[in-house]
Amino acid sequence: MQNAALRLKSLAEQLMGAPLPVRIRAWDGSEAGPPGAPALVVRSRRALRHLLWKPGELGLARAWVAGDLDVDGDLYEVLDRMAEFIWERGEDAPGLRQALRDPRVRAAARSLLALSAPFLPPAPPPEEMRRHGRLHLHTKGSDRRAVSHHYDVGNDFYELVLGPSMVYSCAYWASPDSTLEDAQRAKLELICQKLALKPGMRLLDVGCGWGSMAIHAAREHGVTVVGVTLSQEQATYARKRIADEGLTDRIEIRVQDYRDVRDGPYDAISSIGMAEHVGSERYLEYAHDLYALLKPGGRLLNHQIARRPRADESAYEVDEFIDAYVFPDGELAPVGTTVGLLERAGFEVRDVEAIREHYALTLRGWVANLEAGWPEAQRLTSPGRARVWRLYMAASALAFERNRIGVNQVLAVKTPESGASGMPLRAREWRAQP
Repeated sequence: MQNAALRLKSLAEQLMGAPLPVRIRAWDGSEAGPPGAPALVVRSRRALRHLLWKPGELGLARAWVAGDLDVDGDLYEVLDRMAEFIWERGEDAPGLRQALRDPRVRAAARSLLALSAPFLPPAPPPEEMRRHGRLHLHTKGSDRRAVSHHYDVGNDFYELVLGPSMVYSCAYWASPDSTLEDAQRAKLELICQKLALKPGMRLLDVGCGWGSMAIHAAREHGVTVVGVTLSQEQATYARKRIADEGLTDRIEIRVQDYRDVRDGPYDAISSIGMAEHVGSERYLEYAHDLYALLKPGGRLLNHQIARRPRADESAYEVDEFIDAYVFPDGELAPVGTTVGLLERAGFEVRDVEAIREHYALTLRGWVANLEAGWPEAQRLTSPGRARVWRLYMAASALAFERNRIGVNQVLAVKTPESGASGMPLRAREWRAQP
């Protein structure tokens, strides 16, 4: 079939009501689109069937993960151009339903049906999280399955992507020229300073990952640490690291839900990149649980991704690609919502530090690691999962850079009735007063 690329370009422009900002290269060798632009490569007609059976972001994601859709050129540039074409054209831009009222668009859609034949639904890629609806979110069982889907994909794969620090959250960059390792070390130290950790204190690390925060706090600040995770692979890896560091007498790693921790009080709690998994309907419970686990005067450092607020918060929907392939059941909230819920639980919020640009730099570092080790990454997990990670990290880097999402460190205190918070008089001098 001749010139499939031109037909696809014309259909896309009719549907979206705007010129296509990238080239299209189709499976028949044809190309169409702006000269010199990076290319969106449609390797198979199966990509079209993914879109026809699941229009929108999930269909695009399935085609990408399956390898039927690819990019020739700079991935960041393609994502940036396509974001403006599909998602950021303004409220007055015609949507799919509006476009389909046009007889010419309906004719083009019929042409697409013919172009995609045979018209059978392709199976979703095996990397997609399988479930039936979102009716029972954030039970202990569903949270355990969601965490396992994302984190239990092989520690060797995460070593390749994250580097030696094995820290899977936003780093803290002194400058763009810092190394990823230095920036992650600086982030861990910043959190320890905000919590005013000192020898003899007891720290709870909620969502402890591969143990990096626990190790840094115990080794550099002399505290004892309990770290909890729902990932068995993370726990196994963390325990080995702790043994290698000679810190088994000061760090305990548990495979445990934070709701089951009952051995407080703790002097301090760190929750780094974990609260995004809690869910809106459980967040106040999460805040109450952590408040109950702290001693009076104890500090919580909540490090959490945030989204921009919406005029109609009831219209918020989770990202289909992220929900199906990356963080099942994850939810983002505006930072103001998070602060309000922490305060409702009893905390006194003392500081909010926005580090949005730092996460863009972190994600670009992870993408660079993944791309540098691409053949090995595919071998360690699967080609589809490696493609998931490359797409979501590159797209997320752009989202942080464009202020579509942010990340914040919220420092809160369980201030006693006396009002003596133990905080310094001057902001950002984190050590407790003597």
